[in-house]
Amino acid sequence: MHSQPTGTDVAAAPDAVDRVRDRRAALAPALGRTWTDDEPWRFLTDLTALGSRMGGSEGERRAAGIVTEAFERAGLSNVETDPFEIDAWERGSADLRVTVPGRDGEETTRTFESIALPYSPAGAVRGELVDVGYGTPAEIDEHDVDGRIVVASTTTPSGGRFVHRMEKFGYAIDAGAVGFVFVNHLDGQLPPTGSLTFGGEADAVAVGVSKETGAWLREYAVGEGGRAGNTADAADATATETSTAPEAELAVEATTEPGESRNVIGRTGPDTDERLLLLAHFDGHDIAEGALDNGCGIATVATAAGIVTEMDLPIGVDVVAVGSEEIGLLGAEHLAETVDLDRVRGVINVDGAGRFRDLVALAHASTAAASVATAVSTATRHPIAVETEPHPFSDQWPFVRRGVPALQLHSDSGDRGRGWGHTHADTRDKVDDRNIREHAMLIALLVAEFAAPDRDVPRLDQDALAEEFRAADFEPGMRAAGLWPADWD
Repeated sequence: MHSQPTGTDVAAAPDAVDRVRDRRAALAPALGRTWTDDEPWRFLTDLTALGSRMGGSEGERRAAGIVTEAFERAGLSNVETDPFEIDAWERGSADLRVTVPGRDGEETTRTFESIALPYSPAGAVRGELVDVGYGTPAEIDEHDVDGRIVVASTTTPSGGRFVHRMEKFGYAIDAGAVGFVFVNHLDGQLPPTGSLTFGGEADAVAVGVSKETGAWLREYAVGEGGRAGNTADAADATATETSTAPEAELAVEATTEPGESRNVIGRTGPDTDERLLLLAHFDGHDIAEGALDNGCGIATVATAAGIVTEMDLPIGVDVVAVGSEEIGLLGAEHLAETVDLDRVRGVINVDGAGRFRDLVALAHASTAAASVATAVSTATRHPIAVETEPHPFSDQWPFVRRGVPALQLHSDSGDRGRGWGHTHADTRDKVDDRNIREHAMLIALLVAEFAAPDRDVPRLDQDALAEEFRAADFEPGMRAAGLWPADWD
């Protein structure tokens, strides 16, 4: 889960820059070893060779064992596994058919490849397709989706924030849609996946389809892309001349049953009341290796941990591999509910780092957290794009909404959207492990600066935080997705 960086202007304090430079010199041996270390690649290989690491699956359980061993090799102490209960979703088949008239007057029923989206219930629906473009709340409001199957893109318009699938799905279903089709915006016959809710069965069936399939569906749909709703093209339309779209049939087989996920926790530094949390999720989706999302992230954290263990830290650091992020931040929610948040100085969440060349720091409405990133960037002459706009779609959210300041570490390909992520193509061959090693070094320095006794990192004001989300136009989509905190009303 991620957000697109848009940039912000937070100055680096000179004393903080000097502190980072001093630490960099003191850590030169550890940083030098990391530069050529082959352990990140070996760890990523072990993880991706498992295949599925879906939350609650056997693959996720085995991955927790691999992470435990990596944390122990990094020198973390008291490494333990903390299991917790979840609603585990398991996919079955998905079937998408559209019956269309031919120019010869005979009907043809076309079957399109599709995959169920996590937490889709089992069920079957029929209805016209309606093309809602990007699927933003504003676009959905412009269309009559009641009783229809919505077709929406995985991407969002340029110039604004990234609108998450949960917002699109929730808003469409609230508007009366009976089904949801999520269309990849990238070439390659790659149907996308991604959870519909945070941890529980959704209210309607939903599937992902490739860009190529989406082109056909939009042609058959009522709406922006569909000729069915365009009377000027009626003579050429594949749909009937009555401005109605062909009927589609969408069916999903899936189960949601009680299951178990787990977090892996290791510790370093002194046994202080105040702690800093360094997180990354280690689960992945069931259709791919999860190399980029978030194999790179957890590999980066395991590598950074090996540097952090050699630091003279002023406070303790808990390094946590969280489970079941992809199906609703469930491991992070469990962690936030079971730690004493009054003792947590801040959270560094590594979701998306290690994938691409330049690091991105999302500070989630905390200018103090943003200044940590600018200090490290300035001191090391490594570009780190810093953004303060918050979002609720990664593991910092359970902490941020409770007032804990956080940094989310991401990396930017320069392209809009997830790229290979959440598709069959999220595989190890896409990874350049030089990025993992470099980002691990930077993140180790970020941990040290976030923990510095001279740094003031105040709590987030809840009223101001809610206004930040409103200003970024999150409220309609978050309400539709069931994510808007009740105490923000």
